[in-house]
Amino acid sequence: MSIAEASQMPLTRRPLLPPAPPRAPETMTAFGRLAAIRNNVIASWGDRAYQDDVVRGRFFGSSSFILNTPDAIRQVLVDNYENYIRTAAGIRVLRPMLGDGLLLAEGRAWKHQRRTLAPAFTPRAVATLVPHMRSAIDEMLAEFDAARGRPIDLREAMQRMALEIAGRTMFSFAMGRHGRTLRDFVIEYGTRLARPNFLDLLLPLAFPTPQDFARAGFRRRWTAFIAQLMAERRAAGKAEGAPPRDLFDLMGAARDPETGEAFSEPQLGDQVATMILAGHETTATALFWALYLLALDQHSQDQLAAEVRGQPENHAREVEHLTFTRAVIDETMRLYPPAFLIARAAAGPDVVAGSAVRKGDVMLIAPWLLHRHEKLWHDPGAFIPARFMPGSPPPDRFAYLPFGVGARVCIGAHFALVEATLALSGIVGRFRVELLNAAPVMPIGVVTTQPDYSPMFRLTPR
Repeated sequence: MSIAEASQMPLTRRPLLPPAPPRAPETMTAFGRLAAIRNNVIASWGDRAYQDDVVRGRFFGSSSFILNTPDAIRQVLVDNYENYIRTAAGIRVLRPMLGDGLLLAEGRAWKHQRRTLAPAFTPRAVATLVPHMRSAIDEMLAEFDAARGRPIDLREAMQRMALEIAGRTMFSFAMGRHGRTLRDFVIEYGTRLARPNFLDLLLPLAFPTPQDFARAGFRRRWTAFIAQLMAERRAAGKAEGAPPRDLFDLMGAARDPETGEAFSEPQLGDQVATMILAGHETTATALFWALYLLALDQHSQDQLAAEVRGQPENHAREVEHLTFTRAVIDETMRLYPPAFLIARAAAGPDVVAGSAVRKGDVMLIAPWLLHRHEKLWHDPGAFIPARFMPGSPPPDRFAYLPFGVGARVCIGAHFALVEATLALSGIVGRFRVELLNAAPVMPIGVVTTQPDYSPMFRLTPR
């Protein structure tokens, strides 16, 4: 039975079809596609990308492959993953913010970092951080109560809340004094430096582009800010013999289980930056899209609210039993995967899906396409949380990639799902969420899957 056949389910009402950008014409010129990539990668794909198993093209003299079959994706991301490295453009865009942290490290450096960090993100370790999450969520809910029905920018609110959670789980202190500065860094980079230009895509890393010089200046200021946060946390101290109270404690005490090596100061700074940025931005984006979808689909919103009201007060069991809330989050990340594109360059020859791959060829695995592919999903553009409810056939592991897959799967996936489940259940359990803007919100693919504008919402106490 195919995934498309297995995922068909009876529906008593017509499912929501949320807005999506129009598909690019197959006749789009190379320069037109390049402009689309710079402005919104999602809008650069045409019908074939949603229908074919493999779409082959050319990219600055090399072949490119869009892979939409689970077997091909498994080969690139799991079976032969060491042959596929990040592209120069991807490194250019991400390194100024993330340095050589876990997300960008390769080879032995990556293995050392992954082994060292893994104990800090086990379910048991994440459970110790839940009180930090709850305190930030409760403060946000109190703000919503005080708003008394006034219009609310939920995108901005989710960003502030996720940043507060990132700060408290990392450093055990509120981000009130530093939050605006950190958000300014993120906004500055996203608007000025995160979009690759023609030279970023054309030149190898050894040849800096004009944007690279601007990115280097940004990085100097950014790393100084991260060092300031680390110094402030160290000044707060930790009682001798006390258990770790935050991620900074856990990462500072972490040792490579094979070598006993700890992180150096620059390495620790890059890990802090990676965890704060990768964690808060992607979770905030997923929560925004979930609230947007529920505002459009009041039936699903009421179902989620009823589930929350039916839960006991025992916080330890709450996330585990919020199955519909989790299904809404899973379906949201299917339709709006925060990381919409995985790009890898072949370090050596290979054969993928029957096609010869040469060194330098670019392999594109796009969760945005994969999650909406017409061969892999029934009614792929519709919002149907029931796909992810217990008892429904699970999707192929290589057809649903909200956190990647294989050795480089997101180390913070469990952390993010706990945070998102707690926040979404808290908001919808207490408030009815309604949109005040009639204009559809369109996704834009620039680093993450962002909305093209921030609509206003009304929150009414239930």
